[in-house]
Amino acid sequence: MRRRTTLAIAAIAALTTLVGGCSSSKDSGSASSNSNDSSASKVTGTITVLAAASLTESFDTIAKSFEKANPGTTVKISYGGSSALAEQINQDAPVDVFASASTKNMTAVTDTGKAETPTTFVQNKMQIAVPASNPAKITKLADLAKPDVKVALCQPQVPCGVTAAKVFTNAGLKVTPVTLEQDVKSTLTKVELNEADAAVVYVTDVKAAGDKIKGIEIPDDVNATTDYPIATMKKAPNADGAKAFMDYVLSADGIKVLEKAGFAKP
Repeated sequence: MRRRTTLAIAAIAALTTLVGGCSSSKDSGSASSNSNDSSASKVTGTITVLAAASLTESFDTIAKSFEKANPGTTVKISYGGSSALAEQINQDAPVDVFASASTKNMTAVTDTGKAETPTTFVQNKMQIAVPASNPAKITKLADLAKPDVKVALCQPQVPCGVTAAKVFTNAGLKVTPVTLEQDVKSTLTKVELNEADAAVVYVTDVKAAGDKIKGIEIPDDVNATTDYPIATMKKAPNADGAKAFMDYVLSADGIKVLEKAGFAKP
């Protein structure tokens, strides 16, 4: 009798082990299925970005790296003055990500409910740009106030124009430009073509111009800076792609590209 009882207990134990094994196998299969689902939802498609003109070289580099890291994606970037880009967004242009050279222009978008909460990712400051030969012999900020010096500036509503105006106010200078351009790249081009003796632009744009342009420092006590916020749009056509691209810009790799270009931490 005792032998039969022992055998019965052994049989129950074996059956329990078998059922437990089947259950474990099923759970494992479910985890594998979830893993496959995650892989299937990776970022794809076109990601539309509007970015300040001063971000051109940096964002072109970041976009290429992002596309390489995310096969099947295409980052389409349109550059321009932040004020004009904000206006496009508020007129319902289909955009995934907006990177502005000014908190004011980003606020113009967030106030209408178009964008998610922005993150300030870099900062920029101003510098005098002159042709490599410097024909007007400009050596300091005060030289830009001379009546015979042709100065190019950004339009007053554009961040580079707003920030340059702060510099002149800080220095107590009145500068009359010969041209007001729609963004920082257009302003710098006037100097590159020798159509202007000087321009006040971002340090990053002077650096990006290479040998064609000479930069003249503006003293820190009168210089001015601007913050760069970035945000995804609430109705982004490619919401997953928008978040992934913004995260990449904010990553160590993205910030490294920006700092190499001359941008500073905010």
